[in-house]
Amino acid sequence: MNGIKKILYEYYEIEPFTISQQQGGWAALAYKIVAENECFFLKVYEKSRRSTAKWTALINQYMPILNWLAQNSGLQGRIPELLFTKQGAFTCEDDHAIYLLYRYIDGTTVGKSTLSEEQVEELAVILAELHSYGEEIPVPTDAIREDFSIPFLPHLSYIWGEGWNTLPTSIRSTISPYLVHLKQLSNTVESLAQELRGNDLRMVLCHTDLHNWNLIDSCGRLYLIDWEGLRLSPIEADFMSLVDRSDYSKIVKIYEQTHINFSIQRNALKFYQGRRKLEDIWEFIEQLVYDQQTEEQKVKTLILLSEELEEMDHCLDD
Repeated sequence: MNGIKKILYEYYEIEPFTISQQQGGWAALAYKIVAENECFFLKVYEKSRRSTAKWTALINQYMPILNWLAQNSGLQGRIPELLFTKQGAFTCEDDHAIYLLYRYIDGTTVGKSTLSEEQVEELAVILAELHSYGEEIPVPTDAIREDFSIPFLPHLSYIWGEGWNTLPTSIRSTISPYLVHLKQLSNTVESLAQELRGNDLRMVLCHTDLHNWNLIDSCGRLYLIDWEGLRLSPIEADFMSLVDRSDYSKIVKIYEQTHINFSIQRNALKFYQGRRKLEDIWEFIEQLVYDQQTEEQKVKTLILLSEELEEMDHCLDD
């Protein structure tokens, strides 16, 4: 923890009483920092992880937008509050990691729990408010604009092609039963991407990772966290995570009060669901091939990879 203490003091002039690791997300480790008069939440993106470059590449582009939303929209008090370094930067870093510091949200992650009626309404209101903003906001959005690219697909193609025999047996045996469907889904997503690039779809700000693990209930108030995926995208980039939920119709009913002409573009939805599935599969393969994992971590990652592969059929359904 000495490295974290040094970062906190050098860049934020914070001297912590305690530093405790929290349950982190996909992209980063997380720590609760207790100081003299306040608590903070520190996200740590380890440089040793291959995926860190992807998760941190656009921080300086999406953070100004998130900061603008926190100050100028109905999302104030619904999204995390980032703290700048004393040098005025969004992040700081050392040889080990890149760091983001937020004010701590004292609450409970929804996680495996079912949203209450009130929380469903809050989620719908948050989503409707977020989708009320697009490229007209006074902050540059070009860097986060959707281009329907699939940057990881060449890596996946290499894995099942030229790189197949270089994979450990455990990875090959996990992927092999699903290889035909994996290629089929890749072709489908590529075709949909080409089609969508030619369509004139309305672009709005989207979170792109809406699920209960990114929702915190704090004294009856719902917060949406983990904004690494903030993009200027068609609304399907968010609705891909909602359409199969049991509370979907309730969310839509409230959402439509703000967006009267709301409708889902089927091929856009299919694209986002398929691309996300392929991206998740690639993330697990990437961890197994390139990251340093313990044997226990490898076993868990293989199980997660297998689960993602098993769910591909849903993305291939008409």
